[in-house]
Amino acid sequence: MSNDDSLMAEIIYYSQEQYFRHVQRAAALGLEKFSNDPVLQFFKTYGILREEHIQDAISNLESIRNHPDVSLCSIMALIYAHKRCETIDQEAIQELESSLKEIRKTASTTALYYAGLFLWLIGHYDKAREYIDRNLKLSNNSREGLVLRGWVDLTSDKSHIVKKSTKFLEQGIQDAKDVLGLMGKATYLMMQQNYSGALEVVNQITVTSGSFLPALILKMQLFLARQDWEQTVEMGHRILEKDDGNIDACQILAMHELAREGNMTTAANHVRNLIKALETREPRNPSLHLKKILVVSRLCGRNQVVLQLVCSFIERTFMATSSYAHVATELGYLFILQDQVKEASLWYSEAMKLDANSVAALTGVTWCQILEGHLEEAQQQLEFLKEVQQSLGKSEVLVFLQALLASRKHKEGQKATALLKEAAELHFSSMQGLPLGCEYFEKLDPLFLVCIAKEYLFFCPKQPRSPGQIVSQLLKQVTVILNPVVKAAPALIDPLYVMAQVKYLSGELENAQSTLQRCLELDPTYVDAHLLMSHIYLAQGNFAMCSHCLELGVSHNFQVRDHPMYHFIKAKALNKSGDHPEAIKTLKMIIKLPTRKMEEGKKFRGPSVRPSERVSILLELVDALRMNGELHEATKVMQDAINEFSGTPEEIRITIANVDLALSKGNVDMALSMLRNITPKQPWYTEAKEKMANIYLQTRKDTRLYISCYRELCEHLPGPHTSLLLGDAFMNIQEPEKALEVYDEAYRKNPHDASLVSRIGQAYVKTHQYAKAINYYEAAQKISGQDFLCCSLAELLLKLKKFNKAEKVLKQALEHDSVKDIPSMMNDVKYLLLLAKVYKSHKKEDVMETLNKAMDLQSRILKRVPLEQPEMIPSQKQLAASICVQFGEHYLAEKQFAKAVRSYKDALVYSPIDNKVVLELAKLYMLQGHLDLCEQHCAVILQTEKNHESASVMMAELMFRKQKYEDAINLYQQVLEKAPDNFLVLNKLIDLLWRSGRLEDAPAFFELAKRVSSRVPLEPGFNYCRGIYCWHIGQPNDALKFLNKARKDSTWGQSATYYMVQICLNPDNEVVGGEVFENLVAESKRDAEQHGVRTAEKLLRESYPHSAAGQTQLRLLQSLCLLATRDRASMEAALRTFAQMVQAEDSVSALLAVAQAYVLLNQVPKARMQLKRLAKAPWALAKAEDLEKGWLLLADIYCQGGKFDLASELLRSCVQYNKSCCKAYEYMGFIMEKEQSYKDAATNYELAWKYSHHANPAIGFKLAFNYLKDKRFVEAIEVCHNVLREHPNYPKIREEILEKARGSLRP
Repeated sequence: MSNDDSLMAEIIYYSQEQYFRHVQRAAALGLEKFSNDPVLQFFKTYGILREEHIQDAISNLESIRNHPDVSLCSIMALIYAHKRCETIDQEAIQELESSLKEIRKTASTTALYYAGLFLWLIGHYDKAREYIDRNLKLSNNSREGLVLRGWVDLTSDKSHIVKKSTKFLEQGIQDAKDVLGLMGKATYLMMQQNYSGALEVVNQITVTSGSFLPALILKMQLFLARQDWEQTVEMGHRILEKDDGNIDACQILAMHELAREGNMTTAANHVRNLIKALETREPRNPSLHLKKILVVSRLCGRNQVVLQLVCSFIERTFMATSSYAHVATELGYLFILQDQVKEASLWYSEAMKLDANSVAALTGVTWCQILEGHLEEAQQQLEFLKEVQQSLGKSEVLVFLQALLASRKHKEGQKATALLKEAAELHFSSMQGLPLGCEYFEKLDPLFLVCIAKEYLFFCPKQPRSPGQIVSQLLKQVTVILNPVVKAAPALIDPLYVMAQVKYLSGELENAQSTLQRCLELDPTYVDAHLLMSHIYLAQGNFAMCSHCLELGVSHNFQVRDHPMYHFIKAKALNKSGDHPEAIKTLKMIIKLPTRKMEEGKKFRGPSVRPSERVSILLELVDALRMNGELHEATKVMQDAINEFSGTPEEIRITIANVDLALSKGNVDMALSMLRNITPKQPWYTEAKEKMANIYLQTRKDTRLYISCYRELCEHLPGPHTSLLLGDAFMNIQEPEKALEVYDEAYRKNPHDASLVSRIGQAYVKTHQYAKAINYYEAAQKISGQDFLCCSLAELLLKLKKFNKAEKVLKQALEHDSVKDIPSMMNDVKYLLLLAKVYKSHKKEDVMETLNKAMDLQSRILKRVPLEQPEMIPSQKQLAASICVQFGEHYLAEKQFAKAVRSYKDALVYSPIDNKVVLELAKLYMLQGHLDLCEQHCAVILQTEKNHESASVMMAELMFRKQKYEDAINLYQQVLEKAPDNFLVLNKLIDLLWRSGRLEDAPAFFELAKRVSSRVPLEPGFNYCRGIYCWHIGQPNDALKFLNKARKDSTWGQSATYYMVQICLNPDNEVVGGEVFENLVAESKRDAEQHGVRTAEKLLRESYPHSAAGQTQLRLLQSLCLLATRDRASMEAALRTFAQMVQAEDSVSALLAVAQAYVLLNQVPKARMQLKRLAKAPWALAKAEDLEKGWLLLADIYCQGGKFDLASELLRSCVQYNKSCCKAYEYMGFIMEKEQSYKDAATNYELAWKYSHHANPAIGFKLAFNYLKDKRFVEAIEVCHNVLREHPNYPKIREEILEKARGSLRP
């Protein structure tokens, strides 16, 4: 037996871990091999004794007490057993004690060893040391003795003794690899947080003793301590393969499912397995039952299935050992954290009956009294407990109860929050140095921390922080409390939800949404999460999503409709979207619900509202009534609210709201008077002063009194918060120099305040002191080492185009050893993306490498986030998608379309419903001519967002290209019906109506836009659209008049100037260089043309485009002016410019200009070559006008050469893409005329006349002439009259057509 190290190590391990049935089973297995071995018989009996089978144990011990090896430990065990009997036999104990003294004198080293071992196992460490030291002295430092001595020191609660243990353990395992000694060394290294060292030692054990389960269990615990959940779970399954029903493995798997995964069905199965393992493997071991199930009770949150399993199991444990007061106390604690005060009270009372001196039970009773509203009794109990606490040391629960009482009885916010802070600090101090494991989770006690956090929230602001406002210090403290919980147990819904509330109130709306999304993934029926999510959408002004979110909540859990907050949010959304009557109706319905007072706990069974919620409802009703014009009714509701909440903490909040009501009636003095009555000691004082300051600034326009409000705030409540408010106030009234003085003073007092640092930087930038801003950021970065300053500095340098400096700053930030923590990795991604932005303007060749580094790092973050910070998954995936988009943009600029498509598709893998990415992909497909794919992507967008403007516009363009003109126009109409003053869409619609030959429908849309506001006719966008419309209907002077009104606008100016120049250079929209049509009035137009050129040049001198594309267009237009002079030298200079532009960028506009120049210089073959190149370009709406002009010019050249077939083909293309192209119809008429097909010629000239809107007399002349030839004399006469009405002196028409047609009509 003595040679079987692992068997003895197993028995000792299970004894020390208090697995008493396991001890019996291991000893019994040993006895099968080594029958009658006294040591194995002793341990088997020890297991029986610890299971409280005392008489059986005494009987067995008596039979082996005479064996010299176990004589000492057997007599000690007999004494221990007799003392645990119901009736203690004092004589037997005396006889055993005297016998012990005798035998001790002559005891062998083995007897001393087992005596020390027994004493250590029952917790008598000092006595155990005495016996082991004697053993070591007599045995000349035996290996077993050294190892045991090491273990005794290792399990001490004094750190200096624990450190000594390693010396004994190292000596014990020096010569032979003692399994128990190696286990001790591994445990010591684990306690010192040297997990890799501990793993090496455990691996040594598994190599020599592969089936030694305790080593595998320790290995599993080590993986968990290293926070390697994957290997922990794998090891748990491996242990279960070897030992089906292993308690530790079942416990770890249950913990993993509860804390990390959140699949409650699987978790419940693991908990059932754990309970079954405990009840079958250790049936009479209540202490172990409680110890192993405790961590599950701490992690099960409010899941009713798991909770029921845990409660039933602990109740069964209590029934089996009803003398265990701490089991009843634990049940009470479990119920109180679930807000089940009644049940908790019963169990705490039960615990008090069993142990009247139990401080934990008395504390629990006091907690129940506070929650039930019995505050007087609770206060008396707390006074007593505070006295007891002085001798026992402070307890976090007791401090928390003091905070509760301060809050609920005395309404002392400051005292309560100070006590809550102390409770949290005490709570975390007990966990210091603990590795991640069962004990860590048990002491973390997430629901208790949630209780502290919720109590904090009672004193936090009730509305989300506005941009620029400072985050409440209390909210920051709650974040610090919840962060460890959310990090260690991201599948617990309660802490996640409270964290979402904190983020919402801190103004981090997107982060709050991510966290809530995680809550709803874990439990889609969670009412509060749906309500908070809709609150966030409301705060973002997204009323459609707010309503959708509420309905989604109802679809998952119908009880959402019973929640007063459901109706309140719905009413708020209705009020904000302008449906005040419906909002009033809803609010009046919920105002009838009873108010649940804070101290009344859970008395109400039906729907009820808290006082703070009732105040919110009343104030929203006042607001709705005021907005609906019912001021009298609003005043009445406000008065009721003042009366109802007079003397409560909510009174000041109502007063501040009453100020708004007074202001809406125009009673400014009354509003100011109410605000002056709020004193610095009252809550909401800061808000009152801010409101007063706003009245002085907005209504009275008095900046002196505005600033004085903030100065008073600083005097009465000095601190960084009020200093920042004063600084911000100076910034608001454009006095950044004074703001800087205030900020600097606050910064000197608080040099590590991030918000101060950024505000000072912003103030320097606002005063255009860029050099100072840069110096400040650099200095502050050195002092505080805050990462965000690096980004602020780099962004400022980028803005100032100091690319080299920005690059240097970011490279310095990235110069560090490889980082492994997520926040540092996230910072590096931020730096790399900024660096890529710098390189875009500075070193384009380095952009790709930088983006690749950012993407690699982001991929690593995405692998770790699901385990460590699951609530960040959405935002991190969004960032990965944005990196892919940047890749796409880069490839698009390089015209590598296939790679760009792949990048955008990668972005959709990370963010499948990102419509911006889908839209970019659709644009890319359109650019490549993949119209079906483009249509598919647009359809995807329009399914999720019916009125998506860009997708509708693109779909309309697609429909147009597919010649489905009606569908295209309908899509634009849908957008304009929603927003008639959307001039970008109106402009596109006019273009579409023109191209589809329905320009007569356009005026109706101008009228629709005018109805929106009387200011619409003054809008640059409106005038631009009117100008383009006039140009298309052949009214160049009106077109110039309207476009001139849009010329100075930043959005429309460049385009307006382009068209104005085109109109000045070619008012009749002739084909530049075209020679087919004989110009009947050429001479008279020369002066007008020269005047037009001068006007165009003047317009271009006043044009200052900012973009590169704008500069290129300006250069093109300037050269077109040179071309229009018809001076040979000027035309050649223009041609050189056009040729350079074509070389630099193969643009359609420049190609067309080259061809026009060649034609005007009589170099027609060269022009034809350029135009053939242009004819091969794919059609796109952006270059449609230039393509059309090119086709017409080439058709003109072909007509001159008599190549009518080639010309007709080009003209059909013109008409295909522009049904209003009157020039194409004119050329077709000309071709038919040449072929003496006067009927067809007349048909084409009719269309040309129609689409020129009867504005071009030359077309009228040709139409009348062909009517004459076709013997349609009446029509010919009518057209002649039309031409002569507008152009009375138009040559030849009277003599050659009108008179001949009249003559032909006469008999």
